Amino acid sequence: MKRPKISLSDFRPQIERVERRLFLKRGLSLGALTMLSGCTLKDDDAVDRLLFAMSRFNDRAQAALFDPNKLAPVYEEAEVTTPFPFNAFYEEKLAPVIDAENYRLRLSGLIDNNAPWTLRELRALPQATQITRHVCVEGWSAIGKWGGVPFRTFLERVGADMTARYVGFRCADNYSTSIDMPSALHPQTLLALDFPGHAGETKYGFPVKIRIPTKLGFKNPKHVTEIFVTNDNPGGYWEDKGYNWFSGS
Repeated sequence: MKRPKISLSDFRPQIERVERRLFLKRGLSLGALTMLSGCTLKDDDAVDRLLFAMSRFNDRAQAALFDPNKLAPVYEEAEVTTPFPFNAFYEEKLAPVIDAENYRLRLSGLIDNNAPWTLRELRALPQATQITRHVCVEGWSAIGKWGGVPFRTFLERVGADMTARYVGFRCADNYSTSIDMPSALHPQTLLALDFPGHAGETKYGFPVKIRIPTKLGFKNPKHVTEIFVTNDNPGGYWEDKGYNWFSGS
């Protein structure tokens, strides 16, 4: 009797479930883990609910501790990591290549002027440069140099509602994420137009990346095509799989 073919994709839901649970466990405090290990919960869904509840508690605690005026460390040009690592949820060869001339940054939500922006218009705004450390949730870090528009300047220019709770991002590689408004207004949060690497390389986020040195790398979206402001938490690609939403670095 011929056995049916089995592929890794057949087990993708189970693998994602395990990955989500392991990540959440790593994000818990020692006390929470002690509580979890001593509990008598047998139902996987009940354990998941507990893990998610603790993850949301961590989000609230990080938000309460966040200092909107405290700066992430900055570095010298000689300390920049070369080559800068590529990291995404896909292989490097699959990174999107976007036509700069036809690119438009879309705006939506609680924004007064939601007209799309060209790269030329973005570069006409005040620019800033930073050399900061990118910290990945996988345990590695690298120092990179980014240039672009201070994100607060951009939000003010388009008339974003600064009292709203969240800013969300959608990307050309089907990625999405969102951040709290205080993090969006942090003086080092950058709408990046210039990236690590050699001229002409697009894999690090071209044409627009949101650089947030106060957050873990997966909260720094690349190839951004839309920015929106909202009072409803939009989640994100990894956040919807169980990663801590706030994820300060």
